[in-house]
Amino acid sequence: MSLDETGLLERKSLKVEIFDVLHTRVIAGKYRPGEWLRQEEISSQLGVSQTPVREALDLLVSSGLAERVPYRGVRVLKLTTEEIVDSYGMRLLLETKSAAISAEKRTNQQLENLLQLLQKTEALMTLNDMSAQMQLNREFHLAIVAASGNALMTRLFKIVSHQFPDWMLYEYMFRYPELLQPSLSKEYLEHKAIVEAIGSNNPELAASNVSIHIKNLGNELVSFLEIPRELLSEKENQMLPVTKTQ
Repeated sequence: MSLDETGLLERKSLKVEIFDVLHTRVIAGKYRPGEWLRQEEISSQLGVSQTPVREALDLLVSSGLAERVPYRGVRVLKLTTEEIVDSYGMRLLLETKSAAISAEKRTNQQLENLLQLLQKTEALMTLNDMSAQMQLNREFHLAIVAASGNALMTRLFKIVSHQFPDWMLYEYMFRYPELLQPSLSKEYLEHKAIVEAIGSNNPELAASNVSIHIKNLGNELVSFLEIPRELLSEKENQMLPVTKTQ
């Protein structure tokens, strides 16, 4: 159980509890990219029926961490280098543009939502927090795009975010926990700078702060996942030809 916004206890459904377990296992690297998630096996391990496991697997697929292969089942998503580089470039394009628009068009309610999401992530600095941190991080970036008021851009971003290997970056920090707090502290400060720019209705600063943040994620792709720097630089030039690499 967890606390809802009113401070009252709410009980998670069984499928959500199972999803949380599976999500955490993926983030922790207990399930590897491309590994099959067998419904019967998970059901037996957790001592539950297969129905909520199937529903939890559907949630995992919709979150972008897994894919359903017809007639075969569900497996952890495995991305190629090209897919990762493409998703990086699209994030850079979509998020910088949407942040600039959001700084001009956001409502007070949308700004408050960003502030609340930011506040929720501030204290999430341990390995046990990584699953919740990742989910809130995705909500945060989606909220930035959604505040632009462009429904098509928001739908495109959802597709792109599912192709970005954020869970692989978190999984790397599981293996090297000494990187965890410095990385998350830096991420929090970058998120805070983005929100402040949007809150002050400064489109140029909002776009710049998002660009810096995404490019720093690119640096982690290079350092953690060994994505070639030259491929990311080339993609940056394609997406933002007038913006020099940070």
